[in-house]
Amino acid sequence: MKKYLIGASAAAIVALTAGCGAGNDAGSDMTHETTAASTAPAATSAEHNDADITFAQMMIPHHQQAVDMADLAAEKATDARVKTLAGKIQGAQAPEIEELTALLEAWGTKPEATDMPGMDHGSMGDGMMTDDQMTQLEGSTGTGFDTMWLQMMIEHHEGAVTMAKAELEQGKNPDAKALAQKIIDAQEAEITEMQSMLA
Repeated sequence: MKKYLIGASAAAIVALTAGCGAGNDAGSDMTHETTAASTAPAATSAEHNDADITFAQMMIPHHQQAVDMADLAAEKATDARVKTLAGKIQGAQAPEIEELTALLEAWGTKPEATDMPGMDHGSMGDGMMTDDQMTQLEGSTGTGFDTMWLQMMIEHHEGAVTMAKAELEQGKNPDAKALAQKIIDAQEAEITEMQSMLA
């Protein structure tokens, strides 16, 4: 009886594995899976597709620029509310960069280089500021800095929300999708807060 149960369990596992493989679509939605044996939770975390990779690779430099902008606000902002929000952004997005990097490493992928020759941030409609915009922000002072920072960060957040919504629609990895929803919830609330400051 014991040998029969073991054999049946093994057969069920083989059948389940075959069934999962048969349902994959070809093309950009192809699922990348690990071949090494692992526990069920680890296997679930490893399941991902090209949309998950793109989301993580694009969100890392996006978050990094937000942290850089928050660093500027911590130093130069005159409005205490801006300084407080900047600290909140730093506290949330720096750990998320680490989380995104860890996901890519788990998938056997690395973050894309963000300083490629001829590449200028902000040219892809993702809310990223261009190098010229960042230079302009660094050179501003007083209430002018506060206003410019808020306007830029609203645009930056809107780009992040768009990217996160695309991940929810097209991604597969549950951890990446959970992070995308977290980004949407946090940054939409911050957009409303910043719009109130500008008003």
